[in-house]
Amino acid sequence: MREPTIGQTRRVHPYQWLWEPLESDPTFLLRPMFGGKAVYLDGRLTLYFSAKEEPWRGVLACTNRVHHASLLADHPELSPHSILPKWLYLPESADRFESVAERLVALAKRRDPRLGVSSQPKQRKRPKA
Repeated sequence: MREPTIGQTRRVHPYQWLWEPLESDPTFLLRPMFGGKAVYLDGRLTLYFSAKEEPWRGVLACTNRVHHASLLADHPELSPHSILPKWLYLPESADRFESVAERLVALAKRRDPRLGVSSQPKQRKRPKA
């Protein structure tokens, strides 16, 4: 990311305060993804923060479907995302958005095995013979 020059201000993501507790983790990586910010811990995509229009305004818990029931039982404010149903979504409009989002970050920090997905390595296209 480019540093702002004199007279410019750096734009702050509205959910930056949520991932800041993770920044001291030596495996923490924050990457831009689809107009939002993706948090990786131990090389696994764990949380995704997006501040666009619904249904992309909130926090997505990157998880496998086998963990949905358990996470939904613990955090009923979550629901499968309408476009990416493999991940659970906490919309900013949820009554307890801040406290639930902080709990998701705490789960990620503790390496709750229900959070995080490994990226599949991209297949290289073979040149045609």
